[in-house]
Amino acid sequence: MSERPLSGVTVVSVEQAVAAPFATRQLADLGARVVKVERPDGGDFARRYDTTVHGESSYFVWLNRSKESLTLDLKAPAGREVMERLLRGADVLVHNLAPGAADRLGLATRELTGRHSSLIPCTISGYGTTGPWADRKAYDLLVQAQTGLVSLTGTARETARVGVSIADIAAGMYAHTGILTALYTRATTGVARPVEVSLFEALAEWLGQPAYYTRHSGTQPPRIGTHHATIAPYGAFPAADGREVLLAVQNEREWAALCEQVLRRPELVADPRFATGPARVAHRAELNAIVAERLAALDSGPASRLLDAAGIAHAEVNSVQRFLDHPVLAGRQRWRWVRTPGGRVPALLPPVDLAGVTPRMDPVPALGEHTGSILAELGYDAAAVDGLRAEGVV
Repeated sequence: MSERPLSGVTVVSVEQAVAAPFATRQLADLGARVVKVERPDGGDFARRYDTTVHGESSYFVWLNRSKESLTLDLKAPAGREVMERLLRGADVLVHNLAPGAADRLGLATRELTGRHSSLIPCTISGYGTTGPWADRKAYDLLVQAQTGLVSLTGTARETARVGVSIADIAAGMYAHTGILTALYTRATTGVARPVEVSLFEALAEWLGQPAYYTRHSGTQPPRIGTHHATIAPYGAFPAADGREVLLAVQNEREWAALCEQVLRRPELVADPRFATGPARVAHRAELNAIVAERLAALDSGPASRLLDAAGIAHAEVNSVQRFLDHPVLAGRQRWRWVRTPGGRVPALLPPVDLAGVTPRMDPVPALGEHTGSILAELGYDAAAVDGLRAEGVV
């Protein structure tokens, strides 16, 4: 195995919940050493979201493998001294602290760059560190609401949240790529550029298509459950066996194949109600009724085979359990075992494969598991560590 791309890079992260841990776990996957700084009195609050994974939180297990946990009270002067020693040897600092907290702890970007010229600070905020909402707290669902995503999700009768922490994930992805870009820039120019990402602006980018549609059409895309707001037919239909089959028609060739080979209604190909994409959207209700009637007469298996033969993209609407057992994950050997404090769990490999590189899949740390070894590296002897523990600093 070749050396992992980020071997030798040290990341210190004052992180909690999802956005920052998602970014730093991806850095750890690539070989970076990630030191996760946690409060001595409970640590990252995501540790306590649930207890479903051998007594650990499902969120925490997902986001924190391959990291080292250091408990540290950053409000205490002795804790800030430990942090300073840690940052002297670090390449990146990531934090998603509440508004104003970084300033109070001496971790604001302008201060960090003055003290550590080669350090890349990465700030993940809710609505940005400047502007009218800089002081507002932001959680994933609040940002889903503020960007308009909730108004696009659900059925005509009611809105719905997206079923995963999509604003946090978006921000974590952009933080990850921003940090990689900053590391590249530092390596090629010698300049360490700070990185900043907000949950709101990350998810705002993902709302680009409905934003353009709304601005230029005068109305936002309708909320229609599993169906696509601007393409038809594109959505889930119940089959005779009770399973839902989702199909997607993207062009005129596929539309003709659907009519002739699946619906067995070749006359619909040139029907002016359905002959073009915009016409099909305008007559969605009539079109969906025709597709629904045909699929309701077929079990999901035969329906899938007909759609395959016609070259129509489709999928069964899986439960999470069926996803876990998916033949693609098994066939491509995407599962690996990872240790947690309570026992081993299967974990998915990172989605990006780099030829010749095996991703890091090390254990999920217990709270403060690496505190002693990290302090020893920083020059604290056993007596000093005991003193810090006695004072509640670590």
